[in-house]
Amino acid sequence: MIAMPSPADLRQQALQALLEPDPQKKASMTLDLQASSAPFLIANNADLMAPPGLPGRPARPELRSHLDVPKRSPFTPEGLAALLHAVTHIEFNAINLALDAAWRFRGLPPAYYLDWLKVAAEEAQHFSLLNEHLQAMGYDYGDFPAHTGLWDMTEKTEGDVLARMALVPRTLEARGLDATPPMQAKLRRVGTPDALRAVDILDVILRDEIGHVAIGNHWYRFLCAERELDPVATYAVLAQQYGAPRLKGPLNLEARRDAGFDAAELALLSANA
Repeated sequence: MIAMPSPADLRQQALQALLEPDPQKKASMTLDLQASSAPFLIANNADLMAPPGLPGRPARPELRSHLDVPKRSPFTPEGLAALLHAVTHIEFNAINLALDAAWRFRGLPPAYYLDWLKVAAEEAQHFSLLNEHLQAMGYDYGDFPAHTGLWDMTEKTEGDVLARMALVPRTLEARGLDATPPMQAKLRRVGTPDALRAVDILDVILRDEIGHVAIGNHWYRFLCAERELDPVATYAVLAQQYGAPRLKGPLNLEARRDAGFDAAELALLSANA
C-alpha cells in the first residue's frame, strides 16, 4: 500500500512565503500556494512561533521615513516611474500583510485562513503587474527609496487579531480605496501610454481591494460579535490605542459601502476625515 503524503499546513506555508526575501519569488510562492490543488491542512489551533527575519524583504529599495522620500512630478518619465514604484512597494508590503494575517493568529475558523491566502495571492498579482510595467519602462522594484510605514501597524497589532482586522485592512488598505481614483485622474492628465497603462492596472487593483477590505470588515465584525463588542465604538478605541493614522478626505464612499462599511461608520469616518 502506497502511503499518501499528508497535506501541508496552510499556516506554515504562508509563513515560509512571508520569510522569502526575493519579491518575485515571494509572489510566485504565494500564487502557487493559492493555486495548489492539494488539500490544505489548516492547523488553526496550533501555537506557531515567529522566527527571526520577518518579513522577508530585499536589500533594495532603501527604506526611509515617509518624510524623507522625495516627491517627484509624474509629468516626467522618472517621476512617473517613481510614483508607480511607490504603488509597487505598497503592493509588495500588502503581500506580507496578508501572509502575516494568514499564519499568525490561532483559533479562528478555517475560512479565515483561506480568505487571507486569497488576499495574499491577489496582492501578488498586483505586485507582478506593476513591476512588469516598471520593467517595461526601464526600471525595477528597488530603484527608488521607499517608506517604512506599512509594516509598522502589522507589528503593533501582532498580539491581537481584532486590532489587526480593525487597523490594517479596514484602515490602511481602505485608504487605498480613497487614494486610487485621484491618482488615476492625475495619470490621465499625464496622458502618456505608460501612464494610461497604469490607470488600467489601478482599475484591477481597486476592484480587488474592495474585496480585501470587505474581508477585513467581515472578520472584524465576526470578532466583535464573538467578544460582545460594538464595532463602531470599538474601532474608535482601537484607533486611538494603536495610533492609527488620521484619514484624509475625500473618502470614496461608494467603494467603502461596497466593502461593507455601514452608514454609521461612514458618517463617523467622514466627520473625522
